[in-house]
Amino acid sequence: MSTIALMGAGGKMGLRIVRNLKDNKDYKTLYVEISDAGKASLAELGLAATPQEEALQQADVVILAVPDRLIGKICHDIVPKLKSGTMVMGLDPAAGYAGLLPERADISYFISHPCHPPLFGEETDIEAQRDWFGGVKAKQNIVCSLHHGPDKDYAKGEAIARTIFAPVLRAHRVTTEQMAILEPALVETLTLTCLMVIHEAMEEVIKMGLPRQAVLDFLLGHIRTTVAIVWDYAGAPVSDGAKLAATKAMEQVFQPDWKKILKIENIKQSVKEITGAIA
Repeated sequence: MSTIALMGAGGKMGLRIVRNLKDNKDYKTLYVEISDAGKASLAELGLAATPQEEALQQADVVILAVPDRLIGKICHDIVPKLKSGTMVMGLDPAAGYAGLLPERADISYFISHPCHPPLFGEETDIEAQRDWFGGVKAKQNIVCSLHHGPDKDYAKGEAIARTIFAPVLRAHRVTTEQMAILEPALVETLTLTCLMVIHEAMEEVIKMGLPRQAVLDFLLGHIRTTVAIVWDYAGAPVSDGAKLAATKAMEQVFQPDWKKILKIENIKQSVKEITGAIA
């Protein structure tokens, strides 16, 4: 049985992981939390926090459920104290890709991140349909990277990732750089930006006098259908009129060189900003 020290156990991400670990017989979990609010949240689940030093002495695996900007500082504090062979697991590629993880030859760094429940899932249970992030009721996929360490440690890391993000359908093995291309570049820098613009446009349309509920119903329904068409789930093409409108709008909405956000040098810059490696 492996002993897991869960750092930030009482935080938003930590509590989601706690619920998947607390009754799991394959792992002994020690909950590390320094805030009073976090300790109170653990107490509501019938759990008590373990002092950090005590947890680190026992840990075979350390999971970092803490903000990106704190990971470098925390790792430089805790990594020298870990026993040989310990695995440090991050839940986001930013710190690893930014070079903020201290080098130590005899430990492993593993990174995993959820894909979140798919837009076109097959969930029939209403609670699963409303599990927006996954890891509670809805099935999801995950991506995993063995950032540093012997290849045999990959299976160990994936098994833990499947547990903390359960229920999991597929686990995709990628490199840390490939994970950073996915997030932040693809899903935050690009997709989140586009969705924020769409939301802003929706509010502008409502200001023009259209009923809010009518706009919501029309827009969200068309988003689902349009994704199904563009990604070829629907088996139907975009209409000629819609294609013409989109082609004309592309020139107004996007800069000609927008794909530069996917260039590796810009992704590296982004993760350094996210982690606080640069101002």
